[in-house]
Amino acid sequence: MIVEQIWTNNAYRNFNYLVACPETGDALAIDPLDYRKCLAVAARRGWKITQILNTHEHGDHTGGNKGVVKATGAKVIAHQDARSRIPNMDQGVGAGDIIKVGTTVELECLDTPGHTMSHICLLSQTDQPALFSGDTMFNAGAGNCHNGGHPDELFDTFETQLDKLGDDTLIYPGHDYLLNNLAFTLDREPDNAVAAGMLDQYRNQDPENALVTTLAQEKEINTFLRLRSSSVIAKLVEDFPAVGDNPDARAVFLKLRELRNSW
Repeated sequence: MIVEQIWTNNAYRNFNYLVACPETGDALAIDPLDYRKCLAVAARRGWKITQILNTHEHGDHTGGNKGVVKATGAKVIAHQDARSRIPNMDQGVGAGDIIKVGTTVELECLDTPGHTMSHICLLSQTDQPALFSGDTMFNAGAGNCHNGGHPDELFDTFETQLDKLGDDTLIYPGHDYLLNNLAFTLDREPDNAVAAGMLDQYRNQDPENALVTTLAQEKEINTFLRLRSSSVIAKLVEDFPAVGDNPDARAVFLKLRELRNSW
């Protein structure tokens, strides 16, 4: 499996992805908003985009579909419940479905509601797994729930699915929000030395060559995966005494998501 992370350099800081089979040159485009860049990368690498996967229905993830389909005839795939919101969708998928790319690549669909209720993450079936997480999880952060989602569902997705993946899983998010998210982690957990060091190291990161974290790293820097950290809880209780001295993980997550909305 070959992965090309494509930086759109737009106001929303989107990442687009091409996932290619090295034997056949077939490629899957994930959320190809900047379809011209995606097509140019595919042409340069000698690949043919045969499929598009939209992680969810928001326009900054589906807006390039038409351009890619016009140029390549690619099939559009998304969550089975998003059909009414994604024009000209060819295939609906759900939890456990496998998307094959060429002869060597298999990607498992995870049904990951929260950011929206029709959100798919893709998990590669490779020796080192990779998660294409759309707007569910970002580097050091979690998706918002403003436009068709719900924070309770997002917590369940983190707690029952993402947190259970292998620590070596590579994380490929839908946007580059690394620096702001690290700053939020430090606001909530001021003694997090790993997050502080990463913020200093990547302060001037070029998103064209963005850091690709592992889930193990995320568990050190992503406050939404650190719900049982004594420092996170202590700061939360200090700021919001009503949560009590021993809040459960869901209560911590929901309060953190609420705080991040206005931070």
